Amino acid sequence: MSTSVLSILFIVVVAIIILSVFFSFFPVMLWISAVASGVRVSIITLVAMRLRRVTPSRIVNPQIKAHKAGLGLDMNQLESHYLAGGNVDRVVNALIAAQRAEIPLEFERAAAIDLAGRDVLQAVQMSVNPKVIETPVVAAMARNGIEVKVKARVTVRANIERLVGGAGEETIIARVGEGIVTTVGSSDSHKQVLENPDMISRTVLQKGLDAGTAFEILSIDIADVDVGKNIGAMLQTEQAEADKRIAQAKAEERRAMAVAQEQEMKARVVEMRARVVQSESDVPLAMAEALRKGQMGVMDYMNLKNIEADTQMRGSLGKSEDFDSSSDNKSNK
Repeated sequence: MSTSVLSILFIVVVAIIILSVFFSFFPVMLWISAVASGVRVSIITLVAMRLRRVTPSRIVNPQIKAHKAGLGLDMNQLESHYLAGGNVDRVVNALIAAQRAEIPLEFERAAAIDLAGRDVLQAVQMSVNPKVIETPVVAAMARNGIEVKVKARVTVRANIERLVGGAGEETIIARVGEGIVTTVGSSDSHKQVLENPDMISRTVLQKGLDAGTAFEILSIDIADVDVGKNIGAMLQTEQAEADKRIAQAKAEERRAMAVAQEQEMKARVVEMRARVVQSESDVPLAMAEALRKGQMGVMDYMNLKNIEADTQMRGSLGKSEDFDSSSDNKSNK
């Protein structure tokens, strides 16, 4: 009796283990859902997915949605995209949304967009519902030197044909900013920009800024236009200040040269005075030599001394008269 009980228990345990292993490899509820939805999937296929380390629900559930939408996708396509690292559910949702919006989109292109790192479902939604991109404040200067600050809103629609390899929103913003700067810079006055802000939109749209991007520009609307600084006047002021400093530096250079030349002339005057003193010191020696040689008499020497004394007396009298006249002028004042 005990042996039969043990045998039954052993059979039950083995059966439980076998069933656990079987159900771990074979998702019964998922298979039932697929069969009930009309998707033909075999038990061997589900087990093979487990062996290939593919989560069956990630493949079967999108296949059910695709079958119900009438896309006619093959399960091998979905599994290969999953093994490549793609998001199968998002690709199927994008295909269904494109079919409902009557946008031509094939599975290969949708898978390529998804593997490229872009959200293919968002791209399809953006094709149906355009997106508004708001640019930062772009500062530009008109020809009269007045700064104009412009803020624009760009309405774009995703271009699925150029979504792979096309530039993103940053390129659109940069090109629109460049167009704004060009348009404002070509205006004669900032008043023209303030009076006709749609001139910026027309000019920028004519440049074909969406070339090579993943978007198609539908419209460019100017959201805000403000007047900034008078950059032209500021530049002229800075230039005048620079010219003033240059002129001051040149004037200082000329003054230094004049001072140097004055000092040089003073040195020359001192030198000439030294030469005069030296020449005067040679006069007594010459007179003594003339007396010794008899070229000059004693009376001649005495007459010379009298003339010198008379000259000194006249000089003293002249100095005293100048001093008296200056004293009288001071007293009169």
